[in-house]
Amino acid sequence: KFSDHEERLSGSEREEDEDDVEAALKKEVGQIRASTEQKLRRVQANVVFIRTQGIEPENLVHHILKDMHATKKKKTRVILRMLPISGTCKAFMEDMKKYAETFFEPWFKAPNKGTFQIVYKARNNSHMSREEVIKELAGIVGSLNTENKVDLNNPQYTVVVEIIKNVCCLSVVRDYVLFRKYNLQEVVKNNKDDTQKTPSSLAEEQNSKAVKPETEEEEKSSEEKKENE
Repeated sequence: KFSDHEERLSGSEREEDEDDVEAALKKEVGQIRASTEQKLRRVQANVVFIRTQGIEPENLVHHILKDMHATKKKKTRVILRMLPISGTCKAFMEDMKKYAETFFEPWFKAPNKGTFQIVYKARNNSHMSREEVIKELAGIVGSLNTENKVDLNNPQYTVVVEIIKNVCCLSVVRDYVLFRKYNLQEVVKNNKDDTQKTPSSLAEEQNSKAVKPETEEEEKSSEEKKENE
C-alpha cells in the first residue's frame, strides 16, 4: 500500500526514487567491503544485505531467533547480529519523517497500538542527531495512536534505525530485549532468568515484584535492622 503522496507519483517517478536509494545503499556497502579488503590484518565488522522475496524480513528473522532461543542451538559461527530491514529512505530528517508516517502504520496506527522503544545507530554519518531522530520518530508513533507508550525495559515493539551514510534503514521488530538485541551469539546462551519466559511473562513478573508486599520475615528483619541502627 502506498501513501497518498506516493499514489500521486507516476510509476516511473517511484521507480527512480527507489533506484536512487538502492543505488546509494549498494555504493555504501561497496565502500565498506573495499575498506575491509584493504585492511585484512585488522578485525572489522562487515555488513551484508540479503534480499527476501515473498516473505516479510521481520517475520523471517523473528522465526530464526525464536527457534534459536528455544533450542539453544548455535547455528552460525560468524554472524553476530541479524536485523530485518523493512524500509529505506534518504537519511535526512524531513525524508525520514515523511516516510515514517506511512511506514509505522501497520504497527502503530489506531486501532493498532503497543509499547515501543527506538534504537539508533549511525555509520559514516555525522549530520544526523541521535536525539533529534528519536524525538521526531517517537512523536510520529504517538500521533498515530495516543495509546502508544514508550517502554525502555520490555517493549512490545522496537523501532530499529540504522543510518549508513546517506541511507536510513528502518524496521519494527518484536522481542528485541528477549532475543538479546537480535544477537545470534547471545540468544543461544542459557540465561536462567529468561529461558522459559516470554515477553508477557517477563512484564508480569516485573509488575508483581514492584507491588509484592514484604513477608513477615522480611518485615521482622527490617525492624531488627532499624533497632540495631
